[in-house]
Amino acid sequence: MEEMLAPFSSLSPRPCLRVLDMTGIQDGAEHGPDSVTLWSRTVLLAKACLEASQRRTEPRGTKEQKGSPVPPVEIRVDLFVNSTSGAILKAALRGRGALRLRCRDFHAEELSLGGTLDLLEALEPVGLRRVELRFNNLGLAGLCQVVPRLARFPDLASVRLPYSNVDVRRPGMEDGLRELAEALGWLHGLRELNLGSCRLAGRLRLLSLQRPLESLELPFCHLQPCDLTFLARSPHASALKKLDLSGNDLSSSLLPPFLHLLPAVSSSLRHLDLAECHLGDAHLPVLLPPLRLCVLLSYLGLFGNRLSSVGLKVLLEGTHPLSSLRLVVHPYPTDCCDSPDGDGDVPEGCVAALQEELQGMLRSAGREEEVWTSSLQHHGGSDFFAL
Repeated sequence: MEEMLAPFSSLSPRPCLRVLDMTGIQDGAEHGPDSVTLWSRTVLLAKACLEASQRRTEPRGTKEQKGSPVPPVEIRVDLFVNSTSGAILKAALRGRGALRLRCRDFHAEELSLGGTLDLLEALEPVGLRRVELRFNNLGLAGLCQVVPRLARFPDLASVRLPYSNVDVRRPGMEDGLRELAEALGWLHGLRELNLGSCRLAGRLRLLSLQRPLESLELPFCHLQPCDLTFLARSPHASALKKLDLSGNDLSSSLLPPFLHLLPAVSSSLRHLDLAECHLGDAHLPVLLPPLRLCVLLSYLGLFGNRLSSVGLKVLLEGTHPLSSLRLVVHPYPTDCCDSPDGDGDVPEGCVAALQEELQGMLRSAGREEEVWTSSLQHHGGSDFFAL
């Protein structure tokens, strides 16, 4: 990283590079301890920008260094920052050196409200398409201060606010949720919203945005039947490409409104995540008919549910009409687990035998392009911008 940026840190009067696009580089954390992560890459870039800024302010002693100011090199990047790297990134963003950071996707964890606002203010407005703030403990009051500041980013399409310590079940929270909805309504390009682990509990109707969303993620939000009923009747339903309801119990009172929601989203839905929703074999007869209406579905996430080997085979056969389906992340079958409830150790031999059987069924049905897996590496599916 440092060697690659070194030529652009100098003040040569004859540079030819104006833009360096480093967006989309995969995080190396999963490949080994020596790999460059998004966090470490952000720190390295910030240090390079500060070094370039310091060199630009140093006295120029030679004729070669004199002349017209050299335009900065614009580095387009995805940034990840937390409390340990916030100060250096803020300094780099506010610097005016030979390197200039322009962020595409901004991810922040464990930042204070003040630190979050400072960094958002320091970012270049144009080109930012996503803001993700997680584990920041901002609460509803903090989000009501942060979200209005996002209106300065004209290209912003994705706002992700998981683990923000929002619980509308507390007294007096409805007014705050309405304020948040109003601020989100100012984001004219908003297409994706993630409110993971925000305890909405029957208040989803208060987030009635003026423009339909294409991606809505509500995992572990303590949803109630009225929330799914509202969503099915909302303008979002016919526009949704991605829907994540993971961690909401769909096995009892939420099941009927969910079965009505599926036809409402069927014309557009490509990605459906139902991980840890307490679904079992007994739910498949009522779940499969409306699921088969989602003819564009390419990803189905069912990890953490209580399906048996027989149930998985029924699911595979039942999804045969879904010709666009490419990835199914299924749970470990309950009959392969040590305990009756599906928890405990999972014998590798049992799972491998089932995987081979599922692959054989796919080959026989001419569905070789589909991947059925219980690997957590695939859990989460596609990014919204890749749909």
